[in-house]
Amino acid sequence: MTVRLDSLLIGRISPLGARGVSSGIDKRPVDCPLRLAREGFEGDAQGDRKHHGGPEKAAHHYPFEHYDAWRREIGERPLLAGPGAFGENLSTEGLTEDQVAVGDVFRLGSATLEVSQGRQPCWKLNVRFGVDEMSRRVQTSGRTGWYYRVIEEGLVAPGDTLTLIHRAAPEWTLTRLWQVLYVSALDRAELAAMAALPQLAESWRRLAERRLESRKVEDWTRRLSGEAGKAASAQTP
Repeated sequence: MTVRLDSLLIGRISPLGARGVSSGIDKRPVDCPLRLAREGFEGDAQGDRKHHGGPEKAAHHYPFEHYDAWRREIGERPLLAGPGAFGENLSTEGLTEDQVAVGDVFRLGSATLEVSQGRQPCWKLNVRFGVDEMSRRVQTSGRTGWYYRVIEEGLVAPGDTLTLIHRAAPEWTLTRLWQVLYVSALDRAELAAMAALPQLAESWRRLAERRLESRKVEDWTRRLSGEAGKAASAQTP
């Protein structure tokens, strides 16, 4: 798998929505090389470091081919005219969640990246798009994008080639992970296999372990709806 990095994007912290919540979701394309370090690209920022950024979410990749599907679903919007609508750092065509697997290692510019987890969308997408339940739509669609950890720091520029150089668990595509998380969410065999996947981010492995222990699916209300969301009962088998 080899694709071209069509756009490299970063964003500063700025107010989001009527409440002016600090957020770095507004990513804009750059036309120069940037250093990719263990916790992300130089000049890139996150407003909520508890849930965004860090070594396991150093860079977010979102396939640009998904934009056509979103235009069909929610209509033409200025945000969808170019990459960056979903807060992604990397925009390409030719790689999607059904092709990319946890533990896939890619060379990009002089940096080396490893796929660490998929994206769990949050309520900020609702505000950014001005679409009710946009975060839930993204989650339900499986068009979530994914995150990388940085194995080797380096320089990355628009137009660089993203090349797969190693696969540790090709059977564990991001689509399969999505199925375990949101479709067959209490499949104990799949949860056990997910919890034992060493290339997967620790927080996702713990999530699988908690489901195995509790036999319940965690409540997604706060993540998907934000402060306006009301606590809901956890789903049960």
